[in-house]
Amino acid sequence: MLFLKENLAGRFTVGIALLLCGLGMAFAEGETLFSNWTISVAPGPADGQLWVYSRGEVNQGVSLLNLSLDGSGKVKVGKPQVVEPVDNEVSAVHYQTYADKLAERRRFPMESAGDLGVVLPMFGLDESDHFLEPRGFFSLKESGVVSTPLDIPVMMESVENPMEYAVSGFAYQESKKTLYAARGRLGIVEYDISKGVGNPRIALKLLDKKTHQWVALPSAGSVDFSKYLDVFDLELNPETGDMWIATPQGLWMQSSAGEVLNASKTLEKERVTGVWIGGKPLQAIVETSSLNKGVLTGNLWRKVLGGKDDFKKVTFLDSAGVAQKKDVYDNADYTVTGVAFMGDKAFVGVWVAGGSISGYLLLDSKGVRTHGKGTESTDPWLNGFETGVTDRDAIITSIAKFPLNAKTMGLAVATDGNGISVSADSGKTWTTVLNRAKLGGNLGTIRMVPSVITAGGQSLVSYKVGKDSKITIEVFSYDMRRVRKIVSGAPRSADESRSTNAKEDFWDGMDDGGRPCTMGIYYVRVKDNHGHIGWGKVMSLGGGR
Repeated sequence: MLFLKENLAGRFTVGIALLLCGLGMAFAEGETLFSNWTISVAPGPADGQLWVYSRGEVNQGVSLLNLSLDGSGKVKVGKPQVVEPVDNEVSAVHYQTYADKLAERRRFPMESAGDLGVVLPMFGLDESDHFLEPRGFFSLKESGVVSTPLDIPVMMESVENPMEYAVSGFAYQESKKTLYAARGRLGIVEYDISKGVGNPRIALKLLDKKTHQWVALPSAGSVDFSKYLDVFDLELNPETGDMWIATPQGLWMQSSAGEVLNASKTLEKERVTGVWIGGKPLQAIVETSSLNKGVLTGNLWRKVLGGKDDFKKVTFLDSAGVAQKKDVYDNADYTVTGVAFMGDKAFVGVWVAGGSISGYLLLDSKGVRTHGKGTESTDPWLNGFETGVTDRDAIITSIAKFPLNAKTMGLAVATDGNGISVSADSGKTWTTVLNRAKLGGNLGTIRMVPSVITAGGQSLVSYKVGKDSKITIEVFSYDMRRVRKIVSGAPRSADESRSTNAKEDFWDGMDDGGRPCTMGIYYVRVKDNHGHIGWGKVMSLGGGR
């Protein structure tokens, strides 16, 4: 049985019946990740554990990885503790993410929330089968994935774009056992679990523009939302317990006593879309972003907490440490995907709005440092594929820090198509973590990752050779007509797990003439110069991105 449905990035996906039966490509035992199309990463419940949310062309799910360091300091990947699919009717990624220029909608927030586990937004399918209906949030736990619906107030049913009240940020206050979720036009949701996870108390509150006090959302009747501030993001100060609130009219702060105050004179007229707090000394990083007549303007701001100075724009420094006169952040159309604080440095994940350029900015006390390896066109401030963060040029979707062990803090980035990358030395070197289902030696197993693609995507050809070889990889249609030669006589080394060169050994769904191949099943032949031949199988959905 074959059925098609347009997925969250606008690509057509193939139904589960085909996945399990027609191709024989059920989720394989021994997988490390649910999919190599990873979206979000967050610290797990113990040292060395990392939550990873993945989505594929067909389905999506979560993994709880177990990572460690060997005697030489290299990251080692153990057996995952959880690998679980998510119901295909819901997703943590909304349909417009890859095209949306609004900064608050381009992030995949994950927050540790006490007994709730790790939480992230949940979207359902609308009438057009697009993930554009805010449904609540997921909870990731060692026992599995829990879907937590949040009711949509009656007065919101007439809102033309439901994404105006989607969850775009979280904050969890352990002392109150309460999860706060930023919900745009709907203000915030307070999800109180002080009486147990199974007995939550839920309150919806709006922030009055004039009084800057929280007002309970009426349970019925119409509401004049023009009187209230949208809430795009929330962050708790770990030292004082104050909650910082990002709104379209500045940055606000709710004290532990409940009083809401203006947190910055500098930002009071800015559309603040994100706020992050951390590091030593403790600092706050703020993103401002607005879209006027299709033109995106944005900036990155910083303030060291405890001092008298207000927020200042982040400067960009060249290799000599000289600040650039032009506004590099705004000029590049960056939006923040996440921030990982490590000591006095901040790793700021960014993604160019509406584009495929992504990576992270390394921010220290002086500003964003250039790595000196780029040019005007490749961005010498952006750390990514060119600086070894990933071994394939893939979109970096989020960034997080997590304790690898009691002495070592790790960094992790999620990528859209190349698994995750993990660093144990503050970003100097990276280890790519992909699905590691067992491969037979001497081309005994040829595995395509992912096994279903659209033209313009990438399916990695995974194989292993027993000794150094010269490899030829070709793609054939169902009638065994060759449509593509990927590499010919390319040198590959013997390896314990796989000999694939991720920068070259992939099929993009195109033929030798650069044209998209039609929808169907294709066979991939891998040969070495020692007489070994292996075959793999992949499905192309045709078309293109």
